[in-house]
Parts: sequence; structure tokens; C-alpha cells
Amino acid sequence: MSRVPAQPKIYHITPVDNLPGMLADGCLVSDATIVARGGPAVVIGMSEIKKRRIESLEVSCHPGTKVGDYVPFYFCPRSVMLYVIHMANHPSLTYRGGEGPIVHLEADLHEVVAWADRHEKRWAFSLSNAGSFYAQFRAQVEQLTELDWPHIQATDFYRAEVKEAKQAEFLVHEQFPLKLVSRIGTHSENIRKRVQELLRGCEHVPLVEVRPDWYY
Repeated sequence: MSRVPAQPKIYHITPVDNLPGMLADGCLVSDATIVARGGPAVVIGMSEIKKRRIESLEVSCHPGTKVGDYVPFYFCPRSVMLYVIHMANHPSLTYRGGEGPIVHLEADLHEVVAWADRHEKRWAFSLSNAGSFYAQFRAQVEQLTELDWPHIQATDFYRAEVKEAKQAEFLVHEQFPLKLVSRIGTHSENIRKRVQELLRGCEHVPLVEVRPDWYY
């Protein structure tokens, strides 16, 4: 058991080139939906893992649903996956654009849960990497204490247990409205300006900041 932060945040990472499609939809959609449409503009995940998440891995607390049926978030910026993207040398990673074009979409966990409960939208979280066969899932706010928050917030993850804890995911079934995104973090001023240009004229415009502490 560990103490839950007073205002926990969740983070979705995506290349800036995927933002126009998201803005057109007004929401983020699950990997299963994206694949059914023919894929996103830019793919940053590993195809074998994405396939496993869509076809094989069940979210045990919501029987009949797969991990790929949910929009995924991490509980921290500067995730392990972002490090893999930054290094750009993993044999299963086809994306080689580095972390520069990647943006973080931040939302408040409690606001998301309140919205999901009001709209009877299923949500869950994993205690470790949701793309693994051994992942455990929970769907109660009280169970957030089961996450290892000190490991999640750690900046070094050379120890296996820290790496595993940092890969815990928050999952929202099928769709996640962009109106719940409170802030967008970018790697550079150029990407920040591009995001602001894309947001021009949108009904909901979150804060857009250059956040070097969210990157490697």
C-alpha cells in the first residue's frame, strides 16, 4: 500500500501528427477502434504488443473486454515507453522519430473518474504493464493505494520493480473526450506553437507548455 497523491494526473502520449485526427473526432479512441479504421497517422507502439492487447489480454474486472478496447494512459510523464521512443533502437519499434514530436496529454484522474461514472463509462487500471499476461486490474478508486506511487514517480527505473510499477496504466473504455485534457506538454517551443495552431478555433483549448522535465 502507498499513499495516493492528492491530485493524481494521467498522461497519454502521441505524435503531434496524430492531433488533427483526434481534434476532428473530439476524443481519443481505443487501439481497437484505430486499427479498425486502418490505423493512426503515425504509429509509435510495437505491433506485436498492440495485437496482443487487442486480441488476447482481458481486463479481468470488466469481463469480455480487452486491453485494446480502452484508451490508455500512464500515471506519470517521462514514461518507460517514452524512453524506448527516445532511444529509437528497440528492434520491435518501427517508429524512429524520437521523442521530439511526442506530446503529453494530461488529465486529472479524479475528474476523469467522475466523468466516467456519470456517463456509465467503464474504466480500470493495471498495477503494472497492461500489455503483459500477468497484469492485474482494478476498478475502484479505493484500490489506487495498491499502485506503487513512489516507483511511479521515480526518475530512474534501472531496477526491474521500478520499471514495472512505472508502466501501470489507467484505461478508459472506447473513447476519452478531449475536453478532459487540461494540459498538453511538449518537448520544444516549435512543437508547442504547432499544437497551439492546431487548437485554434477549438471549443476546448487546454494549457500548452514546453515541459523539458517530461522528456529525456
